[in-house]
Amino acid sequence: MAATETIRIPLGFKAPDFTLLDTISDKYLSLQELKGEKATLVMFICNHCPYVKHVNKQLVSLANDYSSKGIAFIAISSNDIVNYPQDGPELMKENAKEEKYPFPYLYDETQEVAKAYHAACTPDFSIFDKDLLCVYRGQLDNSRPKNDSIADGKDIRAALDNILAGIPVSEQQIPSLGCNIKWK
Repeated sequence: MAATETIRIPLGFKAPDFTLLDTISDKYLSLQELKGEKATLVMFICNHCPYVKHVNKQLVSLANDYSSKGIAFIAISSNDIVNYPQDGPELMKENAKEEKYPFPYLYDETQEVAKAYHAACTPDFSIFDKDLLCVYRGQLDNSRPKNDSIADGKDIRAALDNILAGIPVSEQQIPSLGCNIKWK
């Protein structure tokens, strides 16, 4: 597993639309159905990555803290399930229930959505404003599985707090670091 950073691309790009299977509800859901009134956090995650496992509790906490404030949370797994069967839809559903995900956990079978979002790693985070323009592409916080820091979500919390306060999100953003997406 290669440690990979979020790809740095200019902010301000429009969130690419999609319709994907939500492994929790077994329904196909679109970005337009899921987007938040004030902002939308799109997270590329998976079941097996130690970086994702390290932050799962904080992802749930973030969603629980901000969903009622008009922020939508969307998790997507795009890994190749032929070589990584533990990331398949049935196990995604189990993992979502175990972790108590309060957000949809979508399966990107073709990997087209990950490519459209320039996702490179798990976890990979992008925050979009109410107009679905990207204002943040960076890390959850500076915790990593082996650095003894507890995941507190401070970087994403700061970005979301700015959005809610009507303050521009700082353009100084540290890329997320995680396992590379397992491409077909």
